[in-house]
Amino acid sequence: MQLRSISRPTAGAQEGAAVAVASPDREVLSGRRGAETGEVSLAERHLVVRGKRAEPIPRRRRQGNLETVIGPDDRTRILETHLAPWRMICALEIDSLFGSFIGTGWFAGPKTLITAGHCVFDNVQMGGWAQSIVASPGRSGSDRPFGKMTATRFSSVDRWIQQRDPDFDIGCIHLEAAPTQDLGFFGIGVLPNADLEQAMVNIAGYPGDRGDGREQFFHANRILRAGPRRIFYDVDTFGGQSGAPAWVYEDGSTVPVVVGIHAYGTGGTPADLGITANSAPRVIPEVLEQIRAWVAQDGE
Repeated sequence: MQLRSISRPTAGAQEGAAVAVASPDREVLSGRRGAETGEVSLAERHLVVRGKRAEPIPRRRRQGNLETVIGPDDRTRILETHLAPWRMICALEIDSLFGSFIGTGWFAGPKTLITAGHCVFDNVQMGGWAQSIVASPGRSGSDRPFGKMTATRFSSVDRWIQQRDPDFDIGCIHLEAAPTQDLGFFGIGVLPNADLEQAMVNIAGYPGDRGDGREQFFHANRILRAGPRRIFYDVDTFGGQSGAPAWVYEDGSTVPVVVGIHAYGTGGTPADLGITANSAPRVIPEVLEQIRAWVAQDGE
């Protein structure tokens, strides 16, 4: 299979060459945690999960009528968004021909944000390409600890732009300059099914139901199924978290490795799987190679 990058038309813009690669069982692009402060966030220490688990994490009991996708809402607000890995995740304010939207993106390189394809291009909801996107790393309410960056250059892949294929709902935001501080960026991994199924996966993003896209919320649970091009998990999400990183930790590593780009709620899960799950386009070799090409294009 080949993927071809398609970019929002701008002066001098060129479409990328087709990307075709072999299919290794495992390949990981290394990330980095950025400039360390010597402080590890309490949220990372006590909330993120590693390894595998045969049964789901027990749900907490909560009172109230919080909106949620799967059962009780177990998302937790992240307050230490100035620390890794939370600062590598951005709140997105998306301006389009058809109005304004919110989403989530994450750093794959110093000047490259990855998000859902429908956050940069959607003929139905946005009338085509986004006009501009404001990205705020580690936003926490009105506090933008690393400022905000406005981008007008976006890319996706032909399978999304031309076919609206949910397995390739992947987009890229090209920043004109890197943040003034070294925030770090996620590792990205092609992992075999045996490593993914029942692995504990972490997802953090900016939902619209809690915080109105301005506050970062987190939840973690199991990957229930690893399909050829999608992963399905028992993790709470809501609209606005599209584009969020779905990450795991390699044995002994503190650098998070993204294995999927969150894009869909339970309505996107095929009924024949017999599970209630949210899902993400999976990082397969072609997706990894395309992200690698976007990062190389943007440079340092």
